[in-house]
Amino acid sequence: MPFDPGEFIGKSVDSIRAAVGKKKAIIAVSGGVDSSVAAVLASRALGRNIRCVFVDTGLMRKGEALQVKSALGRAGVQLRVVDASKSFFAALRGAEEPEKKRKIIGKMFIQVFEEEANKWGAAYLVQGTIAPDWIESGGGSRKKIKSHHNVGGLPKEMRMKLCEPLRDLYKHEVRMVARELKLPPEISERQPFPGPGLAVRIVGEITPEKAEIVRGACAIVEEELESASASGKIEHPWQYFAALLPTKTVGVRGDERSYQYTVVVRAVRSLDGMTANFSHIPPEVLQKISTRITNEIRSVGRVLYDITNKPPATVELE
Repeated sequence: MPFDPGEFIGKSVDSIRAAVGKKKAIIAVSGGVDSSVAAVLASRALGRNIRCVFVDTGLMRKGEALQVKSALGRAGVQLRVVDASKSFFAALRGAEEPEKKRKIIGKMFIQVFEEEANKWGAAYLVQGTIAPDWIESGGGSRKKIKSHHNVGGLPKEMRMKLCEPLRDLYKHEVRMVARELKLPPEISERQPFPGPGLAVRIVGEITPEKAEIVRGACAIVEEELESASASGKIEHPWQYFAALLPTKTVGVRGDERSYQYTVVVRAVRSLDGMTANFSHIPPEVLQKISTRITNEIRSVGRVLYDITNKPPATVELE
């Protein structure tokens, strides 16, 4: 039978209400379609007994906290913003291996939410976990591709109980639910953004400086590809961003030798994220992206375009 978003909404609200009862719950909201849909469903089910929290890890996109709070406010969700950026950067200092970074971020998320939960008196943690998250994180007979912070990063001793209303859905089904809920397009059609944020777009050790580079580069990529899509130059990609490599390369700035970072631009077409093909972006669009990045972010001297499909690659670099 085809997926019925209206039927799902009714059953999900009843399920959340039955699971949590009269106890209080807290939900991590990133502003992405998954967590936003989960927040709306939880708000409908629990009313005043749900607290929706946006954690600013220092690894979010440009202006993200304000944009998310505004968009969800229009959807009737009250959002509390917690700035935990210093704690996240401190915890990630010296970590280079992708799985280690994901688990550090997952653990930090839980610590922040448990602090908020203690203030709120919450017994449940609601998450926007969807099927690809737990499939790719492995377990049982499934091999691990990569740990998602909301799966592989959860500590065994976590006090709160989990409630995951979207666990069996895929991304395109979540978007159907978002549209049925009449969420604004900036949420329902928003491109996927990983739970660990820009951390998975920084290969190697994460620093505030590198986060600023990726934040600026991602903003340029989004602006230029969205503009090209709106003007009919390209098919709108499913996901598109910039990532930072850990090594520097030699270049020229004016008449002087430079030694600067390399940024990778990635754009893919996909339905649910389980597989993806790279987007065919015209050279003139890529040239504009490259020129803007190297001109506006002076610590970047080289820009590459990733033409690898999934598999063998994943969508994100880490």
